[in-house]
This record gives sequence, structure tokens and C-alpha cells, in this order.
Amino acid sequence: MHGRTIVITGASSGVGRAAAIALAERGAHIAVVGRNSERTHAVAARVGGAPFVADFDSLDEVRALAASLLARYPRIDALANNAGGLVSKRGRSADGLDRALQHNHLAPFLLTNLLLPRLVENGARVISTASVANRFAHLDLNDLQFERRAWLGGWQEYATVKLETILFIRELARRTARTGLTAYSFHPGYVITSFGSDSAFKRFGEFVSRGSLGISPEQGAAPLVHLASVDDVGAPSGTYFDGLTPNGRTHRLASDDAVAARLWEESAALVGV
Repeated sequence: MHGRTIVITGASSGVGRAAAIALAERGAHIAVVGRNSERTHAVAARVGGAPFVADFDSLDEVRALAASLLARYPRIDALANNAGGLVSKRGRSADGLDRALQHNHLAPFLLTNLLLPRLVENGARVISTASVANRFAHLDLNDLQFERRAWLGGWQEYATVKLETILFIRELARRTARTGLTAYSFHPGYVITSFGSDSAFKRFGEFVSRGSLGISPEQGAAPLVHLASVDDVGAPSGTYFDGLTPNGRTHRLASDDAVAARLWEESAALVGV
């Protein structure tokens, strides 16, 4: 992978950090994107990459991130939209949007669109971290910000935004067909990280399992590393992977092209692209 540039968001810890290390060891240059400045700079130093600090709670910071990446890199070979996670308490972002929706879907949607001309130009690959939780989604295109539904500790919306991740990648693949760009989403497995650390449900699960519930960040990063490094993944652009297995089980709406197209339009309106 020498000479390739890979942008990884959420790379300051967990799966993103593990993927950054593994891909750097294969020779890639890593643009390390994270919210925490100290951790982001530490990972960048560890992998010999470049740090980019951005908080997805602000779409202006996402726009500034895209501008910085475009200014620095004439070529981007892969974009890994890995940032996001469970938001256990309902809240609004700096843009007045639902935080879970913005962190997991709207921010990566905006970043991808802002980088898209460069990505298409270089026949790049877009990889987004989804979740098997998508199967339990309750998608309502008229209520994307969960204003009319119960919060339930954030788990129902987490499942829903991960379905939106899969739909986004599906629609991205359709819109960029025959350009050379390829796009995939994947479920990393139940990884032992800081994900959902403020969730009482998760803490209970870890207590009863005595810490044995889940896999390591390195194991969880394996699908991302694979999708970012191989030339031919053996599956059409737009495919969702469960781990390293293509065509994982999904919610019934995950293969609905009309829903994917409308989600794209609604998302574009919310972020102004």
C-alpha cells in the first residue's frame, strides 16, 4: 500500500486507531481524524501520519476538515467513515440537529460529498462502519431527528442511523456507478472499546459477562483493513459486510432503492449540499 493515502475518521481510539496502525504497517499514509486533539496527535505520531482534529458536533468543523484534506492531498485512495457511536442522552448539535443523527450519518454524509470529486477522480474507495444493529431500526423519513419517538437510551436511534449508513453507501454506489469509485459498509462485531460507555445497558452486559463480552479493536478493525487494502473485495459496490462476509443480514429496507434515494435527498437538504 505504499503511496496510498487513507483518511480514517474516529481514528484516535478503538477500531479506527487499530485500523490506522494496521494500514500504516502495510505502507499507507494515514490521515488521522479525531475529536480529541491529544489522542489524535498521538495516533498520528504512532503511525507516521498526519493529525486532523474535528468535532462532528459541528458541521462547520466538518467543512473545514474537508477543505484541509483537499488542500493537503491531491490524491485520496480511501475514505473510512468510522466516527460515530451510541448517544445515550437525547440532545442537539451545534447546528441544532439531533446529535446521534449528525455524528453517525449527516457528518460523514457531508464529508463524503465534499471530498467526492477528489475521490471519484482517483477511483477511491469509501468505507463506512455500520452495525448488525441495523436490523432493529425504526426508520421514518418524516422524523429523521427522532422528535416523535421514544429515546430508549439511544439504542433505537443507533440502530436506525446504522441502517441509514447502509442505505447511504448503497445510494453512493448507485450514483457513482461506472466512475471507478467503490463503496462498502461493514459490521465490525461487538468490539470492546469506549463505545456506549455511558450506557447503563452496556455496563450491565459487561458486568454479567465479567468483561468477556466482545472482541478486540484489532479484530473489529479487520474488515475495515481488508476493504481498504484489497483491490477486489469480491462483491459489488454498495455491499454490506458482516465482518468479512459479504451480504450480511439487514433490515428489509436496506435494499430499497427508493428509500435510499429519498434518504440521500433529505440528508442533502439538512446539511446544505
